[in-house]
Amino acid sequence: MRDRFRRVDERRDDVFYRDPRFVEHIDPGAIAAVTGVYRRYVPPGADVLDLMSSWVSHLPPEVAYASVTGLGMNAAELDRNPRLDRRIVHDLNADPVLPFPGDSFDAALICVSVQYLTRPVEVFAELARVVRPGGRAIVTFSNRCFPTKAVAVWQTTDDGGHVTLVRGYFAAARGWADVDVLAHAGRGDPLYAIVANREPPHGM
Repeated sequence: MRDRFRRVDERRDDVFYRDPRFVEHIDPGAIAAVTGVYRRYVPPGADVLDLMSSWVSHLPPEVAYASVTGLGMNAAELDRNPRLDRRIVHDLNADPVLPFPGDSFDAALICVSVQYLTRPVEVFAELARVVRPGGRAIVTFSNRCFPTKAVAVWQTTDDGGHVTLVRGYFAAARGWADVDVLAHAGRGDPLYAIVANREPPHGM
C-alpha cells in the first residue's frame, strides 16, 4: 500500500515548494470551470478553507464570503492571494492534522493538488472534522501535475481512475455522503470536480 503513495522525488516538500511559482497550473477554460463549480456549491457568506492554497483561489469575484483561510506550502504565494483573510504555511504530507477546531468551515476546497497527497485518507478525515455538518468539500483536478511529486497511484491511472481514486478517499475517510462527479471537457485541459457533503453526526 505504501508504494502506491511514493514519489519520484522524495525530498521534503518544503524544499520543493521553497521558491514561489506565480503561474497558472491549468488553462483559462479549466479555471473558468473551477470558478463555476465554486459559484454553484459554495454559498455566499460561507467560511471557506482553501487547502493546498497558492497565489490564486479561483473563487468567483462577485461573491462575498465570511472568511477565506488559505493553507499552503509557500508563504510568498499565500501573501499574493487577495482572497485570503488568513494564511497558514503547513505541510500536509509531514502532518495531516489540520490546525483548526472542529466544525470551523462551511466549505473546503482542494484545487489541482490532490495528486500530491501521500496521506490522503488522513487529510480527508481531517476535512470531515473541520467542515460543519451540511457543508461541502470540493476537489478539482485536471490531467496536469508535477510528475516527480505526484504519487505513484496517480501517475499510473487515467482520468477515470483519478475520479475513482478521489471518491475512494472520501469513502475511506468516512463522514461524507452524496458524492457528485462533475466533468468539463473543453478544447483545452479537462476539469473534474468531486463534491461531497458532510454528514451530520450519527443520531441526528
